[in-house]
Amino acid sequence: MELFQLIDEMIDLRSFSNLWFWIMLAVAWSSASHWIVGVPNDMTARARKQPDLYMTELETLVRIHMRRRLYIMRTSGMWIVGFGCFLLSGLAVLGFWFAVEFAQAVFVIALPMSIVALINLKTAHHIEMTDAHGEPLLRALGLCRFLVQVVGVISIFVTAMWGMYQNLSIGAL
Repeated sequence: MELFQLIDEMIDLRSFSNLWFWIMLAVAWSSASHWIVGVPNDMTARARKQPDLYMTELETLVRIHMRRRLYIMRTSGMWIVGFGCFLLSGLAVLGFWFAVEFAQAVFVIALPMSIVALINLKTAHHIEMTDAHGEPLLRALGLCRFLVQVVGVISIFVTAMWGMYQNLSIGAL
């Protein structure tokens, strides 16, 4: 195999047949389910097992990330939502109307990740409104993680089905 062929295969824009796309998809969903409201899952697990040692640290970190996210959304949330919708709609039009496979690949990752961002924001808002501490805080974080994982499973399934359809309909190059 020539060097240029190897380079061409490594940066191929046919995303659904490219190994790098699937690796990136796995890393994105692994990160999304690990970081709930900005707090790593291992910290939540430690606080659940030994609350007397780790609960204060968890509560402090949750409060920091919760307040930060809510402040950003309260000050510039409309701009962020508008720009995000603009990008998602642009990717959808490019990907599904003009059949740009790279835009389709970015869209099938970006749309569910925006749903995950909304779930995290809703959880942060819930924690602020209820002033959750201790076990209610752990339940809120656990429910948020469960919802993120449900969105992830559905997203990966839909992405895999769409990717197989694309690969079968386009065929080998």
